[in-house]
Amino acid sequence: MAINPPVDATKTPEWAALQKHYDELQSEGISLKQWFADDDARVEKLSFDAGDLHFDLSKNLIKPETLQLFADLAKAVKLDERTKAMYTGVHINNTEDRAVLHTALRRPIEDEGKYIVDGQDTVKDVREVLDRIYAFADKVRSGEWTGVTGKKIETVVNIGIGGSDLGPVMVYEALRPYADAGISARYISNIDPNDLAEKTKGLDPETTLFIIVSKTFTTLETLTNAREARTWLLEELKAAGAIDGSDEKNAEAIKRHFVAVSTNLEKVAEFGIDPNNAFGFWNWVGGRYSVDSAVGTSLAVVFGPARFEEFLHGFHEIDEYFANTPFEKNVVVLLGMLNVWYRNFFKVASHAVLPYDQYLHRFPAYLQQLTMESNGKSVRWDGTPVTSETGEIFWGEPGTNGQHAFYQLIHQGTQLIPADFIAFVNTPNPVKDGDQDVHELFLGNYFAQTKALAFGKTAEEVRAEGTPEEIVPARVFTGNRPTTSIFGVALTPFAVGELIALYEHITFVEGTVWGLDSYDQWGVELGKQLAKQITPAISQDDEALAAQDASTQSLIKFYRANREF
Repeated sequence: MAINPPVDATKTPEWAALQKHYDELQSEGISLKQWFADDDARVEKLSFDAGDLHFDLSKNLIKPETLQLFADLAKAVKLDERTKAMYTGVHINNTEDRAVLHTALRRPIEDEGKYIVDGQDTVKDVREVLDRIYAFADKVRSGEWTGVTGKKIETVVNIGIGGSDLGPVMVYEALRPYADAGISARYISNIDPNDLAEKTKGLDPETTLFIIVSKTFTTLETLTNAREARTWLLEELKAAGAIDGSDEKNAEAIKRHFVAVSTNLEKVAEFGIDPNNAFGFWNWVGGRYSVDSAVGTSLAVVFGPARFEEFLHGFHEIDEYFANTPFEKNVVVLLGMLNVWYRNFFKVASHAVLPYDQYLHRFPAYLQQLTMESNGKSVRWDGTPVTSETGEIFWGEPGTNGQHAFYQLIHQGTQLIPADFIAFVNTPNPVKDGDQDVHELFLGNYFAQTKALAFGKTAEEVRAEGTPEEIVPARVFTGNRPTTSIFGVALTPFAVGELIALYEHITFVEGTVWGLDSYDQWGVELGKQLAKQITPAISQDDEALAAQDASTQSLIKFYRANREF
């Protein structure tokens, strides 16, 4: 298969122009305080709106003219061509020879017939699966679908790992206020037995529905947990006198309490799940891009089809904005280029995501997979070595918790850490402490932190407060610590869809500049292969143990000496 090589961004005149610009900024001295003073219109020039999200880039280490240089580089690496290729189903996932069509998951029904890929009407097929999911969700929510004893489902337990877990659990936590059918969700991912033990604790088996999410229905962690969940269910139902433990009653219970998100209907049936209750997705949907596919079935059940549609509309809003807005005004493109700016020119290694909304407490973990599994690579999409640094270490915690943990390093440490601050104007839980609006107290921190990081505090200002001279250096803040403020109206299903699509496309922009296939993940494979070889050595196979390296042998011997059965 012939693969068109990526443009080497570092060899373009546009990269050289950006390097020259960087050198000039360093030479004249970067000072956000001065830049704000010199340009009354700076904030206006560096503020953008996409969907109902507002973006303030003014506290970044750029000038307004930097944006055109970003746009020029995006054009030089043919971002427009690659975006069109992705949206239309060209196989841009080279190593797996697959299209990359997560954008098709949220296209409106009016787009049926417009996106035929490899002979498949992608939008038509997506809508057909969604219709089946919605019909199922309505049955569960209304009580028409019951457990084996006729009781309404009260808890959905999603069993998956990676993209089959991180996305759904993040969105579930983000949208908890919208759970309106008396149904809650739990998520099991880790093969560690403690995960399943804790997540099933306190559950009523008669009102619990398990959703097993595995496209191939062969994922080791997921299927191990699924079998354990099946055993738990049957044992608990029998102990409660709900079933007699006969093969017939067991089979009936499994069909009422288990459904699947999978395309391997044969293995689904072998497990005991009715294949009619299996919802599929396609090989052009990568795991970390799949929360808006059937992988989100638990969300459709908890929040309802109408809310799930709003969620999809949020994605599509950003998809359309990204594809149709000129680069120099396209905040999605500019944020991707901004990350390249920091990674390749400032040599920054990490990137903090700091949501000032407790409901988004799982968002940084979700982004870790989205960004680092996509762009944590050292070869380009044609197999040649990369020509610059790639990938950022994404991490974060909700504010204000992070302020009392790691903000010290961001403010006064020796590393430059760009940070995205995310907040919403409205809260579903307005509270007052006396006369103080607590949400406004919270947002006061959101505003204050970016101000402190940008402008800092000089020694003169510290001295003016009467600080003893020997303590002055410890209380100085250098400022010029870059942040992007993302401000939404409310954390709705639409807004969550927007946020996810925003970071999906930011990741794509970076990958395009670096020449990466952002849609494979071969780096996760070797450890899985070795685990299969090593597991027999742990307790019984001395021959397998002897085949291991000295360190692994030593660790296994420690295990054998101390395991209590």
